[in-house]
Amino acid sequence: MRSTRLLIVILFVTLPAQGEEMDARSLIQAAMDHWRGQTSYAEMTMTIHRPDWERSMSMRSWTRGDKTSLVRITAPKKDAGNATLMKDDQMWTFSPRVNRVLKIPSSMMRQGWMGSDFSNKDVSKSTDILYEYEHTLLETREEDGHRVYVIEAVPHEEAAVVWGKEILHIRDDYVLLEEQFWDQDGVLVKSMRTLEVKQMSGRSVASTMRMSKAEVEDEWTQLEMATIEFDRPMREGLFTRSNLRNPRE
Repeated sequence: MRSTRLLIVILFVTLPAQGEEMDARSLIQAAMDHWRGQTSYAEMTMTIHRPDWERSMSMRSWTRGDKTSLVRITAPKKDAGNATLMKDDQMWTFSPRVNRVLKIPSSMMRQGWMGSDFSNKDVSKSTDILYEYEHTLLETREEDGHRVYVIEAVPHEEAAVVWGKEILHIRDDYVLLEEQFWDQDGVLVKSMRTLEVKQMSGRSVASTMRMSKAEVEDEWTQLEMATIEFDRPMREGLFTRSNLRNPRE
């Protein structure tokens, strides 16, 4: 809920001062760290919009480090209790309806998470973009009193990744304004855009984000943050398959 890399964290590092010049990779790293902190807890709403229907779900998420997160649906009643655990590049889901914890195979990582425009891979929000890609600063522009950096990330030849490239727009306060996902043929597939930025938990945060497909009109998934806390203590046992099935938050 990170495109959407709006729901997972990566290891916290001390950020450089705002406006300090950085290379392209460091800007991506800083934007991810800014969003995630050492740990984070968030409450949000996800709205899936289609031309003839729309539905919303409320959820809570917890993250720790760069490979661990838990997302749990709290409403509506028919979806409440569904949950996803990401840990060490593996993903499990729990559905109260079948009362089973299921591991998500790599072949299903491109499927939509909870029927949304965010894929399982988007939700897991791995650090592939940092280590499996080459990064180039394409442009620097001024926008609404901020400097915005446009970065192209192209995967290494041997990298086992889905996208042909990603393009990111990162503000000088490390808010990710846009992330574009392009296929191997150079065609834009989908984009995640920040629609609203708010001060939350002592920092500027992308509070409303929308993922939409490039070639499909009037279909999108939007995430709206109600609250987020950074660097909050997390109890032992939170990020386990036992807690995925039997929550004790």
